[in-house]
Amino acid sequence: MNRDARVLRELVSGYGRTFAEEAGIPLKDTPQSLYRLLVLSLLLSARIRTSVAVAAACALHDEGLDSPRRMADAGRRRRVDALGRAGYRRYDERTAAQLGDGAELIEERWGGDLRRLHREAEGDVGALRELLQEEPGIGPAGAGIFLREAQRVWPDVAPYLDGKALSGAGRLGLPEDPERLTALAGDTQPAVLAAALVRAALDRQVAEECLRRAG
Repeated sequence: MNRDARVLRELVSGYGRTFAEEAGIPLKDTPQSLYRLLVLSLLLSARIRTSVAVAAACALHDEGLDSPRRMADAGRRRRVDALGRAGYRRYDERTAAQLGDGAELIEERWGGDLRRLHREAEGDVGALRELLQEEPGIGPAGAGIFLREAQRVWPDVAPYLDGKALSGAGRLGLPEDPERLTALAGDTQPAVLAAALVRAALDRQVAEECLRRAG
């Protein structure tokens, strides 16, 4: 096994956990699951610690705000309070407004079902990115997070390794090329590979540990 393959094996073994899994989202191609992933993607895309964003996603779910209709009907104050309990305070007012506006858009345009957004893109990943960014609070970073995770249930998106994932590969001294990385990863699911690479991009210690273990 060559050096790159060893490094990638250590990375996936230690850090191959998707962010949906971390947030307790059983990812399926269903309206509720995909909506929870979109909410998580919005929260993660802000300049805030990953652990706080994940906790905020869990708090919103615990509050029962796990569908566009429930999110829209909850009211801004209820959304703010749920975010605040998770420590998501720096952006709570703005994020609460974005969640409400975004939920209403999903209801009006796609009937509360993001699978319709997927079908509208007709297999074009670029079109998917553009459609996702129509959501308030979802920019290029949020769209990238969503697609990295959604490729697990939307196979036509895979393999999806965006700039953040490729920057993790660069930190590890791995090729910054999606095709080469996918080949090196063998039968590792692309969503798992992407999440592991992003964790290396976000935390230098992750990269250093994997490099040390790979020898």
